[in-house]
Formats: sequence, structure tokens, C-alpha cells
Amino acid sequence: MSSNVVPVPNDENIIIISQHEQNKLHKTKLSFIDIVSFLKEIIAKLDIKKVIHSVKVGIALVLVSLLYLLDPLFQKVGQNAMWAIITVIVVFEFFTGATLSKGINRAIGTVLGGGLGCLAAILADESGEIGGALVVGISVIIIGVGATYSRLIPSVKKKYDYGVLIFILTFSLVVVSGVRADKIMKLAGERLSNIVMGFAVCIFTSFIYPIWAGDELHFSTATKFDKLATSIQGCLEEYFVIANDKEKKATIDISGCKSVIYSKSSDESLANFAKWEPWHGKFGFFYPWEKYLNIGEVLRELAAMIISFKGCIQSVRQVKNKYSKI
Repeated sequence: MSSNVVPVPNDENIIIISQHEQNKLHKTKLSFIDIVSFLKEIIAKLDIKKVIHSVKVGIALVLVSLLYLLDPLFQKVGQNAMWAIITVIVVFEFFTGATLSKGINRAIGTVLGGGLGCLAAILADESGEIGGALVVGISVIIIGVGATYSRLIPSVKKKYDYGVLIFILTFSLVVVSGVRADKIMKLAGERLSNIVMGFAVCIFTSFIYPIWAGDELHFSTATKFDKLATSIQGCLEEYFVIANDKEKKATIDISGCKSVIYSKSSDESLANFAKWEPWHGKFGFFYPWEKYLNIGEVLRELAAMIISFKGCIQSVRQVKNKYSKI
């Protein structure tokens, strides 16, 4: 009896190819999804306010660079346009109030220092060679000593330290360069105009999606309440747990209390910047910044008490006997 072999078509290769293509497409989809999720994680980790501030600084630098890039503007300002760029780099801060504070301090210090420097330079020019040198030396000593001493006064250092620094710098540059340079008044006027241009660009750009120091101070104060409330709740829960189980040790997280204790300098800086900010919020110009600082002092005292309470919870309980004195 003979048997006939019937050939059966083998589609194994076709199946393998189709599965390979499906796996490839599946891997492609997964990689695309992974990339999208990775980008989302990066964006979530980025602080939007910091990104906005960085973009605003870039815009301000582009605008002030037009003084160099455009020929009509460069012919009017010349090489002094560099002072406008320096002003943008130095003055532009994260908070709008900080930008206003540094900008106004820089403007006042530049005007006062430049004015007194021009007067001293003119007086030195009319006093002859030896007399001019004496006038320059004496004026630099008097202004330098007086302005430097004023920087050490707490009330002046707190609000006007940068302005006094710019005053000393501008006065020294003007009065010393006036000995060798001609037309000192024209040179000082050109530099002042470029500094004003840079300051105007900073103010204009900082009010694009402004970041208020007052809002940050309000948010910081509200966050302190949450941190201290969480620490107090943790202390109470651990206290009652330890009372039932004497062998268990306390594991209280007081990192929030420590951050509250170390927040004095940041609160004072935010309050100082907020005082320079224009009308915003429901309080207007009468925002109670000093009360925020007072609340911060009370919260820091409370944080210290919570830390002490944690130490009491973790301390070893002494068993009293009948001979111990109460």
C-alpha cells in the first residue's frame, strides 16, 4: 500500500514577519509614549516662574542690543550703549519689586554721583595741575569715607545699599576720568542716558507677567502654617503611641520647623522688595508688610517650641520611686 504525500503550504515565515513588524510598531509607539511622558516630567519639574523670568531677561537683552544692531540708534549712542546692556544684566531681578528697587537705586546713585563728580572735576580743572590733584584726592576721600560709613548703617543698608554703592562707583569714575578726559559733562550725560534706557527696558519687560514679591511672601507665610500644623499633629500622634508602647521610639519629622526657623532673612528680603512694588492686590498701597514680618516672628517661636516638644517626647522617662522628691 503506497502513501501519497500532500505538500502543505508553510506560512510560518509570513507569520514571523508579521509578528516582527507588529513588535517593531509596538516598540515605536512605546518609545514615542516614553518620550512624551519624559518631556511631561521635565516640564512638571521646571518652575514656570523661573522659566518666565529667564525668557524676560532674554527679551530685555535683545531689546537693549538693538542700540548696537541698528545703525540709526548706534550713531546716536555710540559705544556708550554698553552701559545700557550692563544695566539690564545687573538690574534685572526675579521679582518685579527687586527690579524696581535696584533700578531706582541705580538711577539715584548715578545721578547724584555723576553730578557731584562733574562739579568736583570742574573745580579741579579750574584749580590748576597741583590744586586739581588735591581737589580730586580730597573729594574722593571725603565722599568715599562718608558713603562707605552710611552703608554700615542698618536702615540705609537694608534699603539703599546698592544705591550708595553705585554712587561711590559713579563719583569715583567721573571725578578721576575728568582729570584726563575732555567734555566730562557730555560724557556723563551720554552714560546717564544709556543707563536710563537700560532701566526703562528692564521695567517694561518686568511688567510682562510680573512676579510679585508680595504674593511670594503671602504664600510663604501660609505655607509655614501648614508645616507647623503638620509637625504639631505628628508630635501628638507620636506622643500617644509612645505612651502605649514604651519601647517604641519617636520618628517625628521636624524639617518643616527648621525651614520656618531659617526663613527670617528671606521674609525680610521679600517684604523689602514688596514695598517697592506698585498697586496690586486688594490692599493696594497699604499692604501690611510689617504684620507679615510680625507673624513670621511668632511662627518661628512656635517652631522652636515644637522642636523642644519633640525633645521632651524622645527623652527617657524617669521612673519615680517612693524615696524621690517631687
